Amino acid sequence: MTRPAAIVGTGQTVHVSRREDVNIPEMVREAAGRALEEAGLAWKDVDAVVAGSAPEIFEGVNNPENWIGPAVGASGKPVMRIHTGGTAGASATIAGYYHVVSGLFDVVLVVAYEKLSDGVAQYGLSACYDPLWDRDFAWGAPGLAGLQATQYLARHAPEVREEHGAMVAVKNRKNALLNPCAQLRKEITVEEVMASAPVASPLKLLDCCPTSDGAAALVIAEGRRARKMVRKPAWFAGVGACSESPYVPHVDMAYPESCVRAAQQAYQAAWVYQPYRELDVAEVYEAFSFQELIWTEALGLCRPGEGARLVESGATALDGEFPVNPSGGVLSANPIGASAMIRQIEAAMQVMGSAGEHQVPGVRKALAHSWGGAIQFSTVTVFADEI
Repeated sequence: MTRPAAIVGTGQTVHVSRREDVNIPEMVREAAGRALEEAGLAWKDVDAVVAGSAPEIFEGVNNPENWIGPAVGASGKPVMRIHTGGTAGASATIAGYYHVVSGLFDVVLVVAYEKLSDGVAQYGLSACYDPLWDRDFAWGAPGLAGLQATQYLARHAPEVREEHGAMVAVKNRKNALLNPCAQLRKEITVEEVMASAPVASPLKLLDCCPTSDGAAALVIAEGRRARKMVRKPAWFAGVGACSESPYVPHVDMAYPESCVRAAQQAYQAAWVYQPYRELDVAEVYEAFSFQELIWTEALGLCRPGEGARLVESGATALDGEFPVNPSGGVLSANPIGASAMIRQIEAAMQVMGSAGEHQVPGVRKALAHSWGGAIQFSTVTVFADEI
């Protein structure tokens, strides 16, 4: 028998292209300290720590949990490291959630980070692949996402056009103006996106996320303690995680089965039957603009091919019927190992009413999504204001 659990504290650093003033443990400690402060806890109150980070090659540090552990008060306490590519941060949160609902621990600190300025991300994303079997995506994440976008456009043209990806970029960069943690905080236009330099057709420079240094942290507590710690916890209503092989010929990048199944798991646990009507806001992992259209469809927020109509109608805008990425999303900041957790933090903040200027009024249920690897890892988390 499981017990309820909730997020009672969140913390983020400001996400920038380069943090020269701190090393990785110092950066992670910033975020962890803010999360504990929000929860009203001290380092000694934490029972266990879960750390999420992307491949070590990004920063050139082996076993990074041994480096950051002492910095976040984990000395002498159980520590687990999670690595599932881009979903690492969200997978770490889900591991922390199971730590608590199982009854093993009452309070768990979960941290995630990336300091991409310490390494060369594209080398790590490209050099690890087989040049024959992986040639479709061994040219880095933009090449893989360009292939995904091409497949999506080919399936849904002429209703879906390249301009619809540009509309996503414009919307999310506008939202980022209200998020003090976002890296790219500059309003852009569809025309500017379309005229920006080509990266991997059909993706252009302004369709793509930046590389970022940043860290995130959250505190998960069991039900009775959570109610005493904060006025309005963000309760875990449902979690889902799924992976599929990137090598199977029938893998559908334009409608990933792993995303569909992860969403079904989370919705079933949260008793959500009509996501667009029953949820209030979503934070999805759109490292590239077209991905927001694909994820809204795979998450069941609209039918296949209708993601473009949603963004064009304004329904997914900050003041729309169903806001998507009110924080500005991954298009506005991408510390890879932390990005998936940031989606969960932003969704939880919406439920807790603590999102500041990008708060959506009246949020009761929020969704957080992430993808990783060669688009074969997916996680979905649903938060609620009561349980």
